[in-house]
Amino acid sequence: MMYRYLTIAASLLLFSINLFGATESDTLSSNTPAVNSTVSKKIDVPENGSADELFKKAASFYSKGRYAEAASTYEAILERNGSSFELYYNLGNAWYKANEPAHAILNYERALRMKPGDRDARFNLELCQTKIVDKIDPVGVFLLTRWYRSLGNNFNSNDWAIISIVFFILFISSLFAYFFSRKSWPKKAGFYLGILSLLICIMSLVFSSQKYHEITNPDQAILFSPTVTVKSSPDQSGTDLFVLHEGTKVTIKNEIGSWKEIELPDGNVGWVESRYMETI
Repeated sequence: MMYRYLTIAASLLLFSINLFGATESDTLSSNTPAVNSTVSKKIDVPENGSADELFKKAASFYSKGRYAEAASTYEAILERNGSSFELYYNLGNAWYKANEPAHAILNYERALRMKPGDRDARFNLELCQTKIVDKIDPVGVFLLTRWYRSLGNNFNSNDWAIISIVFFILFISSLFAYFFSRKSWPKKAGFYLGILSLLICIMSLVFSSQKYHEITNPDQAILFSPTVTVKSSPDQSGTDLFVLHEGTKVTIKNEIGSWKEIELPDGNVGWVESRYMETI
């Protein structure tokens, strides 16, 4: 009996370690934000400038109100040094100040992929969303489902993996207390604590897996066109279903050629050309 429990526990530990070993930053480093060529200005970025120098340059542009140039500088850092929460967050701020809410939304969303629990990024994202045309009311979500999603958004994949390892260790300790203690109260405490620790460990692994999947298989995008006509089929001859506007967030359900099937929070679906959107 004890051997079987230890085998199960070891399998859980190995799974969580594998999840922890894949970091979001490695996966996201190739996803650079889209730049609107109509507002982004060509700037003099030093070829051998360090990240610190570029950060100072971007901060200088920002403080002088040259927000589009600040955003371009942050994107130069992304291209050279890879992504980070701070870069995406600063990009969101710069594009918001440049009155480009769609670009700001894209980068706040990417920042929250890396640090889901950040309140400032969440607040700024919600502020940007008030500036876009489309106000789509989501389909009613069951209370427990909403709570479950809210809980999962508190941490990223690595954080949830660490939590699962901590509770796995607590689970193992509880097993030893249950099987080897000679007194009744440590046995009872070990039994109930072990069950609770195992449940939290499994839940954390599920959250970690989900967050990792969101990073490696992004299925949401932001529209980048003043108006986008959603079609009933993946071709120009399809029936016009409805019109969306720049900054709207959509979920990608399918892809055929240069067309993607999208779904809105209210359940409406249709087809849009890929060139009108940027994957988060």
